[in-house]
Amino acid sequence: MPVVPVFDLDGTLLDSDAALVAPFVALGVPPEEITFGHTLAVECDRLGLDVDDYLALYDDQLALPYDGVEELVAQLEARNDRWAVCSNKHPLGGTAELARLGWTPDVAMFADSFDGPKQLGPVLQAIGLQPDDVIFVGDTDHDRRCAHDAGCAFALAGWNPRASAVAGDLVLGRPADLLRHLG
Repeated sequence: MPVVPVFDLDGTLLDSDAALVAPFVALGVPPEEITFGHTLAVECDRLGLDVDDYLALYDDQLALPYDGVEELVAQLEARNDRWAVCSNKHPLGGTAELARLGWTPDVAMFADSFDGPKQLGPVLQAIGLQPDDVIFVGDTDHDRRCAHDAGCAFALAGWNPRASAVAGDLVLGRPADLLRHLG
């Protein structure tokens, strides 16, 4: 059976830093105080902001695919490969971005699908796969832990300049590198 990729969205498929930061800045937060890799609710709570105020300012048009990601997704879909998204992103932005790009993962789960930070267990259950059938592609320490906690392989989205490898990581230099690991 081929390995099924499950992707984080922000920082992995989408270069979304500008989109994620802009509403915080518009709400008066200095850019250097903004952190990444957790749910919007957690960050808004940390910064003393209301999630609805943030969402009113979020522009899903600003999040753009990293170079090579559109081609990777097109190849997965042309080959009829299964793939999924597992993200801490708020579902309104994540769903809008997938629709805008015309991407149709088998499963897309966002912050509202999990009790706390994202977890691969619900994605595996929804897509009907075991941990050995999946490789989780992400860009943060949380993504790495998420894969480890579920017993899944992990690949680092090395095309994101903020991604930092640790010993044992499979580092993908560009999105197309993933294809040779899928079988």
